[in-house]
Amino acid sequence: MNIQEYIESGILEEYALGVLSEVERAEVERIAREHPEVDRELKNAIQALDAYAEAHAVTPPPAMRERVLRGWQQAIRETSPAAAVTANGTGPVAPSMVASSAEAAGATPTTAPEAVVRQMPAPESNSGRTRWLIAASVALLMLSALGNFMLYNRLKETEANLEVAQTEQSRYAATQKAALNERDQQLRVLRNEAFRAVELKGTPKSPDALARVYYNPQTKAVYVDVRNLPAPPAGKQYQLWALDNGKPVDAGVLASATAAGDSIQQMKDIASAQAFAMTVEDEGGVASPTLSTMTVIGNL
Repeated sequence: MNIQEYIESGILEEYALGVLSEVERAEVERIAREHPEVDRELKNAIQALDAYAEAHAVTPPPAMRERVLRGWQQAIRETSPAAAVTANGTGPVAPSMVASSAEAAGATPTTAPEAVVRQMPAPESNSGRTRWLIAASVALLMLSALGNFMLYNRLKETEANLEVAQTEQSRYAATQKAALNERDQQLRVLRNEAFRAVELKGTPKSPDALARVYYNPQTKAVYVDVRNLPAPPAGKQYQLWALDNGKPVDAGVLASATAAGDSIQQMKDIASAQAFAMTVEDEGGVASPTLSTMTVIGNL
């Protein structure tokens, strides 16, 4: 037997309140005799109950004494004559005679001590063990709900972070794939002997400028590779021109990365050309070149 659990079960308090059956009371008394700690807790419970009753005792009003005495006298008068016996035990005596004899003998009527009414605490509906189990169940339920809530929040946060990471990974993979494809294409252009390299050198306006055009007369494909070009003014772009029999043909505008020398850019197909040149034009390009802004030029 777990003595501590037995003490905390509330059965000792029920014993002190007098709500146990005879069998249960006998069992409590037996265990108290065998276990000093149980006996000590039982005595403490009884003393605490007596102290509580003493502290909450209520003295009855003075008139209650007279009512109690009258009630006793009435009960004596209504009692069967057989209840009163003569001094020598031979016959019944009337209640009035008994009272008269007592008065004649000069005896003082015996009065009952004043009764003290004490309010006893109502027995608890549940034992201490039941209350403890209910409290523990509620606490465990609250802890479980809190743990589930925190776990759910962490799960959602992890899912959100994973989704962001997957998106970033997909974007990075796509960027790397595009870069690899572009590099592969550039290598194919550079290694393809069908492409003719045209060196575009700087004009007196920009003598240090340098670019290169790769032109395939068979497929008409044109690629441009910038080596050194001054940054264009705001709102301006470099535009490539193919010169066919002295007539300029639009070959497209250069992207900012291409103009900075970061990549090789495919331009518009050109059917026929004897030379290539670049000018600085408004963003989006123009129909006719501005010769005063020509930066580089080169012949096939």
